[in-house]
Order: sequence, then C-alpha cells, then structure tokens
Amino acid sequence: MRILVVEDEPELNRLLTKRLKSAGYSVDSCVDGRDALDHLPGAEYDALVLDIMLPGISGLEVLRRMRSASNTTPVLLLTARDSIEDRVIGLDAGADDYLVKPFAFDELLARLRVLLRRKSGAVSDVITIADLVVDCAGRTVERAGRPVTLSSKEFAVLEYLARNSGVVLSREKISRHIWNYDYEGGSNVVDVYIRYLRKKLDEGFEPKLIHTVRGAGYVLRVDA
Repeated sequence: MRILVVEDEPELNRLLTKRLKSAGYSVDSCVDGRDALDHLPGAEYDALVLDIMLPGISGLEVLRRMRSASNTTPVLLLTARDSIEDRVIGLDAGADDYLVKPFAFDELLARLRVLLRRKSGAVSDVITIADLVVDCAGRTVERAGRPVTLSSKEFAVLEYLARNSGVVLSREKISRHIWNYDYEGGSNVVDVYIRYLRKKLDEGFEPKLIHTVRGAGYVLRVDA
C-alpha cells in the first residue's frame, strides 16, 4: 500500500520512510504542509502519516483542506502534545487516528493496518480467496496449504489485488499505488510483476486466480 509521510523533523522523516519501506509499503515523503498538498493530487494514497506542527501550512490545515476537497484518505496524526483538547481538535478536523510522540514503530504499523482494514471494509488482516491465503500483517502467502515465497514488491502487488478482489485494476492504478515518485524503471513493470505472481500462485494450481481483462487491467477473483 502507498503511504505519504509528512514530517518536518528530518531524522524522524528519514526513519519513518525507511522503516515503512522495509515493512513493504511504497512511501513518498515531504517536510511541510505545502509540499503535502502538492503531493496529494498526483497519487492515490492509502494513508497519510501527518505531523500536526509543520512549517508554513500546519498539519491540521492540510487535513481540513483535504476533507473540504472530499479527500477521504485515512490520516494518522502525529503530535508531541498529549492533551485531550489537542486530540479532540485533530479528530474533529477529520483525522482517523492520533499518535503521540515518542511512539513505538510497531504501534504505528498496527494503527496503519487498522486504517487500511477500515478503508477496504475488511475485518481481518488475513484475506482468503479460494485456496489462496494472504496474511497482510504477517506478510505470508499460502496456496492450497503450501507456503509461497514472494519478494517485497510481489507481495505489495498481491496485497493490493487481494484487498480489491473482484475489482478490475488498471496498470496505471496498480503502478500508482505500488511504486513511488522515485521509481525510474520500465513502463511494463506491472506486467512483469503480474507474470511473476502468476508463475508462483497460478502455475500448477486450479482455479486460476489472476485474470487479465483486455483493455482494462488485472483482477484477482475466482471465475465461475
């Protein structure tokens, strides 16, 4: 899933970006509110990690502008202030959750998983489609009871397909969710990773689960 980190402390920004990437997320980052507002129209983010105290435009103002523009992307606010009043102001502005600095990174990951489940309407981090089992928290995959080893990017593509099972996703939509602004690879990268996944998940198994919808994109589903 694709995350935007907005944090003006350079070291914390770098650490959050690095740790989220190592956890399998595609991450863009910026250090002020104006940059955050510039990033938002150019990508479909699954969640924002947004510091309240930002130079120029505050995190709360970024949040208010997002919600006034009908942008419903889940937002996890970060703040050094722990008063109930501050939390209420953030939640009333449209935040989905609130985390006080300093915080444990594992807690941040858990809170992000809750936001992603809520967004997709899932009740669990384990997604089952036919005999395919995708554990989004444990980052493990099984097909017909057999473990399947995937690279970080392969898992990211599969997770996105699984969270949207039955929905046809265009190559552009998949690319925009999985690869960040820094990516400089080929334009056929989505096709390449779909081919990798088919080899590992569909080859030798029935029913086939990864389908091409000509002229539209790819979908993970059990065809009747």
